[in-house]
Amino acid sequence: MTMRVDAYTHFFPQKFFDKLNEVAGDHKDMGKRVRSLPALYDLDFRKKIVDGFKDYQQILSYPQPPIERFAKTPKDIDEFCRIINDGFAELIAKEKDRFPGWVAQVSLDAADAGVGEAERALKNGALGVQIYTNVAGKPLDRPQYAPFWKKMNELGAPIWLHPARGAEMPDYIDEKKSLYEIWWTFGWSYETACAMIRLVYSKIMDTHPNLKIITHHFAGIVPMLEGRIGPGNDVMGSRTTDEDYVSLRKSLKKRVLDYFKQDFWADTAAFTAVPATKAGMEFFPIDKIVFASDCPFDPEGGTLYPRETLRIMESLRLDKVTAEKVFYKNLEAVTGKKLVK
Repeated sequence: MTMRVDAYTHFFPQKFFDKLNEVAGDHKDMGKRVRSLPALYDLDFRKKIVDGFKDYQQILSYPQPPIERFAKTPKDIDEFCRIINDGFAELIAKEKDRFPGWVAQVSLDAADAGVGEAERALKNGALGVQIYTNVAGKPLDRPQYAPFWKKMNELGAPIWLHPARGAEMPDYIDEKKSLYEIWWTFGWSYETACAMIRLVYSKIMDTHPNLKIITHHFAGIVPMLEGRIGPGNDVMGSRTTDEDYVSLRKSLKKRVLDYFKQDFWADTAAFTAVPATKAGMEFFPIDKIVFASDCPFDPEGGTLYPRETLRIMESLRLDKVTAEKVFYKNLEAVTGKKLVK
């Protein structure tokens, strides 16, 4: 059987989990959620989950809340990221059979936009770095974050892009908060698409053609909106009178839809949804898809998403070459690291 390497799963290194409870023990929304899952911080518990599946391994990354949401200063941000990344490096060194790699956490709100910690962590063995779709509510294309994009373009290491949005971001202009967890159910998928198109229209993707961005949850709403991203954006500017978006669109190096399909990767974490998985598999080229489950954020505390994602992928009856690409070879290609022996 083909080894399955789960490219996007979440865990707290013990030292940082202790620090998190100290500095953000009352963090709401996703902070409440992460503290309720033993699989996020209990290594023995997590190892049992991994051992429950044959030929299965996990890549570990930091979950929520975003560092910049509770760190008070850029110095605090740097300290917290170092604790996370050093904790992952130490954990992976001891548990490589179950966890063959880790993703470094960086924050664009660090004094140097995360450049120094990204370099340090990658030298220390990280497969890539993780950032969020916004920086404490600020878009990724702000000028102060330019050093990060420049450095990641030079390094050529992939960026895991995780959605971030909380109840404080209302769904309607006359309300103060998002109700019914709409901020998560629909908001995170929108956040992903929004961040992607901002990177395109800001010309960050044109300026830095070596960027490798892995979007979470099959890029959220993107696959089902191919028509809007394609023909819809082919007339971008025709619906706007106070900005010259037509000239901007024509100045891009290629069609907007082509950036989405050619310049972004996506994972298979679709919350057990068969239609979403099929849409993602059809939207993205096979070479741009990596297997992932989003373990352990499921109703069973960590076993449901891996089990059902594996079942769905197997139901697609991929040929051997395609299956190997999706399950681990595409991840090896984008990271430049050998993960499966």
